[in-house]
Parts: sequence; structure tokens; C-alpha cells
Amino acid sequence: MKDFDEALRAFAAEVGSDGAVCVRGGATRWSLGGEPAPSTREVQAPAGVVEFEPAEMTVRVRAGTPVAELHEKLAAAGQRTALPERAGSTVGGALMAGESSIARLGLGPVRDALLQARYVCADGRLASAGAGTVKNVSGFDLCRLLVGSLGTLGLVGEVLVRTVPVGESERWVRVRNADPAEARSCFTAASVLWDGNDVWALLSGYEVDVDDDLGRLEGLGACEEVAGPPELPAHRWSCSPAEAAAFASSNGAAGPFVAEIGVGVVHASEPQLPGPVAPGVAELNRRFKERFDPDGRLNPGRDPLRKP
Repeated sequence: MKDFDEALRAFAAEVGSDGAVCVRGGATRWSLGGEPAPSTREVQAPAGVVEFEPAEMTVRVRAGTPVAELHEKLAAAGQRTALPERAGSTVGGALMAGESSIARLGLGPVRDALLQARYVCADGRLASAGAGTVKNVSGFDLCRLLVGSLGTLGLVGEVLVRTVPVGESERWVRVRNADPAEARSCFTAASVLWDGNDVWALLSGYEVDVDDDLGRLEGLGACEEVAGPPELPAHRWSCSPAEAAAFASSNGAAGPFVAEIGVGVVHASEPQLPGPVAPGVAELNRRFKERFDPDGRLNPGRDPLRKP
């Protein structure tokens, strides 16, 4: 454990080596994948920014740090991360939930943001996955496996996350009765949302490019700048980008919705009916769980394959 500092060693000691345990962050997606078993002991990950390298576009941060607090510190250098911000959400919680920001078109998927993770194994030992730069990583990409695992494979204490520049100009625009595919073609579109009638687009980039794209959107219909995205319905549906773009005509049972165009995520008023999990996927998930947590002590009751 010589490569881990006192904060991580204290976190590992709190997790220990026996008994059901989970990390509680901001609890913004606490029921995702099922509620933790009632007997599960809750611990908290350490918090704080350890090291920020603006030139390298990376930040090392404790998992218990609120995402909003992290982004506030990065903003001074004109940077942020791909982690979504929810009121009270933490860095570790955002990574373990594995749900990307609605600005995924511009920021990239959340799984690509994680370069390195320092975490506590099921037996209480500290371990490290990934490396400081992508070119130093070879073999199996354990970091991608941890993202979206809901803390069922390891309890993350510290991460090295990729940062991205904040656009010189960022504007949310609403276009009435517009074709979302045409809005998607805008060069600076970091997010394109569609409710079956209207389009909301986040334009982010150099001022001159944002102005050009704003002119294109004005040609699609009645256009206005707005404070932000529309309110998103409570349930997330997973589908292909093509299915999201045609959602209104094929999924009336979902109720009012907002689709993320170009991504394949739909925020719907009704929950998505659970579909069968491919046998190969279920078996692979079982084998990983058996290898990383043979006694089932990490976040028992939660299953990353279970629909929200």
C-alpha cells in the first residue's frame, strides 16, 4: 500500500474485509439497479481535489467530491469534465452510475473520462486500475468495467479524470417544430434534445462558430435563446440513436418524452419495460462479479443489468 496516501488507507480500513458494505455519495441515483440490501453498512469516500494539471488536461480527485465543486475549481482554467452535474452528486457516484451528461455529443461518454481509479477490493485491499495517460494503458481496460458497475466490483476512493475545454461561447437555443436531424448537423452542437415537436440545442465553441450555427437554426423555424434544457422526465430509456430520433411514432406508451438525438437515450414519463438480457451478457456479468467479489459483500441488492 506504499503508493496510496493516508486518506485512501483510512478509507480501506473503514471498508474492512468482511460484511456487506457500500459507498453512499449524494444518493442522486441511489435506486439505480435496485436498492442496497437492508443490512448493508454505508461508508463515505474521501473528498477533495488532489492535483489538477491544466496543461495535461487531467485532474486527480477523491471520489466523494461533489461534481459541482470539482467543476467550479476547473472553471478557473476554462475546463470541466464529462461527468454530469446533479444537485449533490459526487464524482464517484457519477462514475459508478455510468450515465453520461446530456451534453454527451460535445463532452463524450462518461466512461471515456476515467483514466485511472484507486479503489478498495472486496477483501479490503487497495488496488489501482488504468494509468495517467491513455498510451500507457495496455491489456484489459478495467476502468471501463468499473464505470456503471454501481460499486459492485470495487469501492472507488480516488480517480484520475480527463478534462475538456469549456466553450468560448455556450448558448441554449429552442427551435419550434424543427427537424432534430438538421439541428444535429450543427458543428458546435454539444447537445440536441427533442420532445417530438421542438428542438433544444446547446451550442458550444468559438463565438464565430456558435454565431454561424445559430444562423442555421434560425432558418429551421421560430428560434429563441433559452436559459437551459427542458425539464427531463424521470425515466431513462436505452435505445439506438435511430430509435431515439423516431421515438414519437413508435413509443406512445412512454408518455411525454425528451430524446437525446445522436446518442440513443430517451427521458420518458413512464418506465421502460424490462427486456431480456442476452445470455452471454448475463453470464459475463456473473463471472466478473464472482471474480471481483466472490462473497457478494459489495453493494448487495444492486445489479447493473437491472433497468432503472
